[in-house]
Amino acid sequence: MSRQGEAANNVMVKKDNPKGMRKGLTRYGDDAFALFLRKSFIKGAGYGDDALDRTVIGIADTGSDFNPCHGNSEDLIEQIRAGVLAAGGLPMAFPTISLHESFAYPTSMYLRNLMAMDTEEMLKSLPVDAVVLVGGCDKTVPAQVMGALSANIPFVQLVTGPMSTGSFHGERVGACTDCRRLWGDFRAGRLTEDEISEANDALVPTIGTCGVMGTASTMALLVEALGLAPLGSATAPAVSADRRRIAEQAGHLAVDIAKRRCHPTDILTLASFENALRVLLAVGGSTNAIIHLTAMAGRLGIKLSLDRLDELSKQTPVIVDLKPSGTGYMEDLHAAGGSVRILSALSGFLEMQAMTVTGQTLGQELSNIDIPNWPQDIIRSSKQPIYREGGLAVLYGNLAPQGAIIKQVAASQHLLSYTGRAVVFANMADLASRIDSPDLDVSQDDILVLRQIGPKGAPGMPEAGLIPIPKKLAKQGVKDMVRISDGRMSGTAAGTIILHVAPESAVGGPLSLVRTGDQIQLDVAKRQLDMLVSDQELERRRAEQPVASSAELRGYEKLFYDHVLQAPDGVDFDFLRAKKDGH
Repeated sequence: MSRQGEAANNVMVKKDNPKGMRKGLTRYGDDAFALFLRKSFIKGAGYGDDALDRTVIGIADTGSDFNPCHGNSEDLIEQIRAGVLAAGGLPMAFPTISLHESFAYPTSMYLRNLMAMDTEEMLKSLPVDAVVLVGGCDKTVPAQVMGALSANIPFVQLVTGPMSTGSFHGERVGACTDCRRLWGDFRAGRLTEDEISEANDALVPTIGTCGVMGTASTMALLVEALGLAPLGSATAPAVSADRRRIAEQAGHLAVDIAKRRCHPTDILTLASFENALRVLLAVGGSTNAIIHLTAMAGRLGIKLSLDRLDELSKQTPVIVDLKPSGTGYMEDLHAAGGSVRILSALSGFLEMQAMTVTGQTLGQELSNIDIPNWPQDIIRSSKQPIYREGGLAVLYGNLAPQGAIIKQVAASQHLLSYTGRAVVFANMADLASRIDSPDLDVSQDDILVLRQIGPKGAPGMPEAGLIPIPKKLAKQGVKDMVRISDGRMSGTAAGTIILHVAPESAVGGPLSLVRTGDQIQLDVAKRQLDMLVSDQELERRRAEQPVASSAELRGYEKLFYDHVLQAPDGVDFDFLRAKKDGH
């Protein structure tokens, strides 16, 4: 055959189940020319025909100078490349949006759906047979999974891993539970300016995600429980050799799932998501994970209800002793045996027939490895738990007719059944202007209420639910009060905090009707949250409510406001959820 004939054969388009570089050809009206042009340009980067005929594995790169949680992404990508090449594939990295909790205005949650859209469209537009999603910081992993589920592309999730701990005045510390605790001490006058500056240098000693059971660590464990990540991959520190080896393993696994054409819709079921909910409850995980799991399931047409979450919580004990609800750090959890030991301890609660990306069930995966059994005090047995119920509880009542969440395991036990006077802040600006005023009419017996921080109200449902203790009370030694909002709080935070009140105040939910001086009654055991105000008075107040409008908004903000759903539906956009048939 002539060289011209060989060249023509090399760019010939295969119509049936196109793979690799033949997949998703740019529309020019001539597919053979589209492939010819594609290969011409990629060869400019030094690739040959043999490489271009291989299974193509995309690597979603979320590295950014604004994202220290992903500070090891470049190194991990090189390890993924090694795994892909060893398995006979062609690794191709590409960038997507990167979100870091501390560097996204007004909040990273506002941009989660945008990142999910970016991820989905890149996966649908690029010629990849499978993809490794590299993410870590709070909203990144949910966004990546949401996008990949909608694209229905075979994928493996690789988390960047938690940071190591530091030392402040001889005490081991780590972001970000200790950030909040030490800042509270500073506000109360227990730390000086110099001391809080010194703490600031110690709290994040390495790259990686927060080293406690915050949202990032929670989501790392949950994607593994869903079967979307290599078993045992959630807890390895960002700077460890274990994390690099896991990255290589993820690259190898990505080639395998591409060849098996293992799509997420082939393995994920309601049972998969209920396994994740069980793990969330057992590890004392972040309240944010409820919203993320609900949004992820919604991309497949799977409904996760708050009632079912609460039912599972009453059955599932907390067995992991990590901050903010316990004492340990993620590096302790890794040393104790990590996610494998957690899953083994929960085996009696989990659906072991749930499938994983390896092609085996969760039960088969666990049976193939030696379960750690060395002495440790971080992971308990389900018969000797840290807390007899799950970490989260769902509340209902006339203040939250569609539900609210409390992280009961991180709350002050004496406040779980409580009645107090409401002190209401209209929005975050009102909170900022009055919370530290010596003239604020507040006592330690009151309940702090913050409105207008829900999905539409802020916008983006910021992590402002951890309302600061008023400075004058903090200086008196008050460390906790009942606090209520329609927003979120960081998974690293603790306190008697009621969140995700639905419907939110910005759409006329009952939270918008609360006035300073109203009595609010909380009873976590009975799952009740009520304001002790007559129905007639509430109706009178409702009639006085202004009507909100998005007419003056533009761009993504208008898209967000017009289409974002409430907390019980995952704060996703209505047009991104699966239709009733699941597609």
